[in-house]
Amino acid sequence: MKNITEILNSKYPLIQGGMANIANAVLASAVSNAGGFGLIGAGGYDAEWVRSEIRKCRELTDKPFGVNIMLMSPHAPAIAKVVVEEKVLVVTTGAGNPGIYMEEWKKAGIKVIPVVPSVALAQRVERAGADAVIAEGTESGGHIGELTTFALVPQIVDNVKIPVIAAGGIADQRGVLAAFALGAKGVQVGTVLLTTLECPIHENYKQMVIDARDTSTVVTGRQTGAPVRVLKNPMANHYLAMTKDGATLEELEKLTLGSLRRAVFDGDKETGSFMAGQISGLIKEIKPMKQVLSELFDGVNLYKSTLEVM
Repeated sequence: MKNITEILNSKYPLIQGGMANIANAVLASAVSNAGGFGLIGAGGYDAEWVRSEIRKCRELTDKPFGVNIMLMSPHAPAIAKVVVEEKVLVVTTGAGNPGIYMEEWKKAGIKVIPVVPSVALAQRVERAGADAVIAEGTESGGHIGELTTFALVPQIVDNVKIPVIAAGGIADQRGVLAAFALGAKGVQVGTVLLTTLECPIHENYKQMVIDARDTSTVVTGRQTGAPVRVLKNPMANHYLAMTKDGATLEELEKLTLGSLRRAVFDGDKETGSFMAGQISGLIKEIKPMKQVLSELFDGVNLYKSTLEVM
């Protein structure tokens, strides 16, 4: 089985999360320049925005990077073609099964690494030709599944033959070592990158992560079938109150419309949706990207340490 660094051609076995409205060319290039593997998060943007960010990223780094595609986006089919036209090296996917795109991507030499919340989907994408999978636990920020990272990763490891990358609740070297002890070959991180100097989000967003405690996140949207983990604020509290009072899906969607953008770009603490993981309480300062990645990996032989733990 290949190591993640061989698949990604990166220094560290780390993929940056494809965080919508956050993971642009600036963040992706900073991660890749620091030794990780950066991603441009397509989110709800259209295909031409993604093409433009790919080209910007190539101006900012000579290191490999990829694109994350949210499969539920109406722009996903067009973006699927753009990554082929732009000769993107790696595509990660979320919110669905990328099976309908796999043949075209594989013909183009693209490595495909889907984010999966269950063993069943991991097996399905493996059969379709995925090069690896990202097992994302419910500790993560943003859209989540139900299983924890600790429970999910080893079960997927035992049921697929391709490498597994652990995601959710990883913000320091202890989390990295735990992931490897569970059988993962790499990690995906997001929340810990929010407070890097290079992350292009509003300073209010960064400060909210730094100020967070262990109990500072909450999950909205469970009743709608689209659970999202965010930092507690008036917006999140209002959403939960409306849900308890029996608000309709339309009313809830109206409340959340544009809320992530208000958090990312405006730092609106009242009506913004500040997506972040449960590990936020471990993050206490703003650091350069290179330092964050170095602290996650340097000085530790992951494979040796995993064997010692086992």
